[in-house]
Amino acid sequence: MNCRRRSRSRGVTLLEVLVVMILLALIAGSLVMGSGQLASARLKRTATMVTGAVRVAFTRATATSKPQRLVFDMQEQKIWLEEGDAPMLVTDKDKTGTGGADAVTVAEQQAVAEGAGILQGPRPPRPRFHAVESMGFASQSGAKGPHPLERGITFREVQSMHDDKPRNAGRAYLYFWPGGQTERSSIQLRIGASEEDRYTLTLLVAPLTGKVTIKPGAVALTVPTDDTSASDRQDRGGF
Repeated sequence: MNCRRRSRSRGVTLLEVLVVMILLALIAGSLVMGSGQLASARLKRTATMVTGAVRVAFTRATATSKPQRLVFDMQEQKIWLEEGDAPMLVTDKDKTGTGGADAVTVAEQQAVAEGAGILQGPRPPRPRFHAVESMGFASQSGAKGPHPLERGITFREVQSMHDDKPRNAGRAYLYFWPGGQTERSSIQLRIGASEEDRYTLTLLVAPLTGKVTIKPGAVALTVPTDDTSASDRQDRGGF
């Protein structure tokens, strides 16, 4: 009699353990799926925020008749808007990454110093930019100043037409000029440090309209041709 009771007791305990394990597995699976959905939502919100920043900069350049630039800080994972103190033309394939503006970071200053040792003759002063307190769109906290990307979202790489190659460290810049024009640019956002295309969104900026088209995956900056330049003003259903 006692043996049967012990056997029945062990059987019930084993069943309970199996039920608990199944429940734990289901909970863990739902948490993983939920975290993936949350990260995807944060990625989309960040893409929307950067799109808003491009619109603000494009409009502000015309409204103030002063050059503007968006700053993408890949170390701090932040974005902010700056305004220039003088008219400027961006230098193509500029090794400093500033496009011909005044150097700000130590790396930019070193690049300018190295270039100065090669160039000869007088050089015009570089335009200076200062941060604009209010960008016209709110961060998640509603605070002014640099806007952090959503939690867990980072810049994969950024490249504008003045860059000689994509930038994935330091700072990258996107310039806007009075009269309604900006640089062709590719801004890649991703979840964490993932290199998988499914965790990346690319924002493509059209130079003539400032229109942003959001595409899945990592899309590199393309050099314009006569056909692509003429079609920048066409509406392709982007953001």
